[in-house]
Amino acid sequence: MKGRASTPISVQSRRPPFSVWDVVAVVLVLGVLVVLAEAGRGLAMPIDTLDTTPIGLDPGNLPGYAARTALRMLTALLLSLVFTFTYATLAARSRRAELVLVPLLDILQSVPILGFISVTIVFFMSLAPGRVLGAELAAVFAIFTSQAWNMAFSFYQSLRTVPDDLVEASRCFRFGAWMRFWRLDVPFAMPALIWNMMMSMSGGWFFVVASEAITVGDTTVTLPGIGSYIALAIAQRDLVAIAWAIGAMLVVITIFDQLLFRPLVAWADKFRFEQETGVPPPTSWFVTMVRGSRLVRMTAAPVAAAMRWSYRIAPKGRAAGHGKSRSSAGSVWADRAWAATVLFVVAVAVWQIALYVLSGVPLSEVATTVVLGLATMTRVFVLIAIASLVWVPIGIRIGLNPRLARIVQPIAQFLAAFPANLLFPIAVSGIVAFRLDPNIWLSPLMILGTQWYILFNVIAGATTIPSELRDVAANLKVRGWLWWRKVALPAVFPFYVTGAITASGGSWNASIVAEVASWGQNRLEAAGLGSYIAKATEAGDYHRVVLGIAVMSAFVVVINRTFWRPLYLYAERKFRLG
Repeated sequence: MKGRASTPISVQSRRPPFSVWDVVAVVLVLGVLVVLAEAGRGLAMPIDTLDTTPIGLDPGNLPGYAARTALRMLTALLLSLVFTFTYATLAARSRRAELVLVPLLDILQSVPILGFISVTIVFFMSLAPGRVLGAELAAVFAIFTSQAWNMAFSFYQSLRTVPDDLVEASRCFRFGAWMRFWRLDVPFAMPALIWNMMMSMSGGWFFVVASEAITVGDTTVTLPGIGSYIALAIAQRDLVAIAWAIGAMLVVITIFDQLLFRPLVAWADKFRFEQETGVPPPTSWFVTMVRGSRLVRMTAAPVAAAMRWSYRIAPKGRAAGHGKSRSSAGSVWADRAWAATVLFVVAVAVWQIALYVLSGVPLSEVATTVVLGLATMTRVFVLIAIASLVWVPIGIRIGLNPRLARIVQPIAQFLAAFPANLLFPIAVSGIVAFRLDPNIWLSPLMILGTQWYILFNVIAGATTIPSELRDVAANLKVRGWLWWRKVALPAVFPFYVTGAITASGGSWNASIVAEVASWGQNRLEAAGLGSYIAKATEAGDYHRVVLGIAVMSAFVVVINRTFWRPLYLYAERKFRLG
C-alpha cells in the first residue's frame, strides 16, 4: 500500500513547473506588448511628421492603422468603464446627485461628437503642444463620448434594479459600501454591462472616421487609422480600398471578440442572478488558458489579496441604501435648496448660451431650428418604433437560447461596428437613380448604428429571465401572444427601455452624419437639425453650431423627461426582480 501511495507523489514531483497554457499566455502577452508598442510608437513625435507620412490606400498600411485604431478604442473603453463605475454609482446612490447627473447624461449623449471635438480639441492639443500625443488624446476622448453614455445608463439601470433579497443579504452580512459594490452591485450588473460594452465598442466604429480627422483652425490633423483610411477611400471613390477596410475591421473585431468579449461573457456567466440547469455555460479558450496557467495565477494572486485587504480596511456596517430608501435621506428643505441651486445654475447657463447665440444668429432662425428639430424628432420616433418591432422579438429568442447567443454575438458585433459611412455610396446612388425623396430615404442611415442598442439590451434582459418563470409558464401551457404579454415582454422591459433611451439619443447624434450624405459629386441633404449642424460645422459658424447643439439637447432632455423617464420608472417599479 505504501508503494502505491508513493506513485502519485513521484508523478507529481516530475511534473514540469509550467504548463502549455503558460507558454500560450507568455506568447499572447508578448504579442500584445509588441502591438501596443508599435501602435504607441510616434506618440511623442512632432505633429508635423503626420504631413510627411500622409495616409495611403495601400492595403499593406492597414495592419499598422488597425493597431492604432484598436489602441484608441481600447483606451476609450477603459476610460468609459472607470466613468461608468463612478458616475452611474453616484447617480444611483444619491438622490440629489441623480437630479443633476441623469439629465446631464441625457444631454451628453445628445451632444454630437463634432461638438465635443470642436470644444475640447484646443485643450487636448495644449496638453502636448506640437506633439502627436495631443491629437491622440483628442481622438480617444471623441471615441470615449461614443461609448461611455450607453455603459453608464446600463450600469445605472442595473443598480436601480438589484433584487431586494440580495440587498437584505448584504446588510445581514454587514457589507460596507465598498464591499457591496464589488461583491453585489458589479457582479449583478456585469452580464448586462458586458453586452453594452460590446455595443459601445461597436458603436465607436461609427464615429471613428470623425475622431481620426482632427481640425484645428484651418489645419486638419489626420491620424493614422482605419477611420482615416475609410475617409480617404470615400473621398477618392475607391471601392477596392473600402473592401480592404471592411476586411481589416472584421479581423480587429474578431480579435476583440476572442481575447476580450467572449472571455468576459464566459467569466460573467457565474454572476447571472439565476443559473439555468441543463444548459452548458458559455466557454472560451482564453478563460481556459487563464485558469490553467500557473503564471497567470501567480500574477493575479497579489491583486486578489489586495482586494481582500481593501474589504478589511473599508468601513463596516450598514451599506449604502437601496434606491427606494434614498428619498428619506436629508431634509425636505435641503432637497428644495439643492433643487433651487441646480435650477439657478441651469438658468445662468441657458442665459449665457442665449447671449452667445443671438450675438450671431437672428431670433427668427431659432424658430427655424425648432421646426427642423421636430422633423428630426419624427424620424427618430418612427425609426425607434420600427427597430423595436424588429429586434425585440429577435433579441428575446437569442437571449433564451445560449447556444444561439454564442453564435450571434460576433456577428452582431460586426454588424453593429459596420460604419454607416460605407453605405453612403449605395444610398446616394440609389436615391439619385430612382429619384427618391432624401427626406425619407436618408432616414434609415440614422438607425443603422444605433438599433443595436435595443438588440443588445434585450438579449441581456432575456438571459436574466428565471428558468422557474419559464417552467411555470410551460406547465400552465402559456403560449403564443399570452406568453409574450405575460412573461417575455415584462421581463425584458426594463432592459429595453435602457436600450431605447440610448438608441434614441444615438439616433439624434447620428442625424448629423445621416441627414447629409455625399458620394463623389453627388450630395444629398434631408431637412432636419442634423443637416443644420453639419452645414454650420463645415462653414465654421460656431454660433449656429452652438444653437443646433442646444436645440438638439433640449429636444432630447424634454423627450427623456416626459416620455422615456416615466417608462423607465414604471419598468423599475413594476418589473423589478425581487
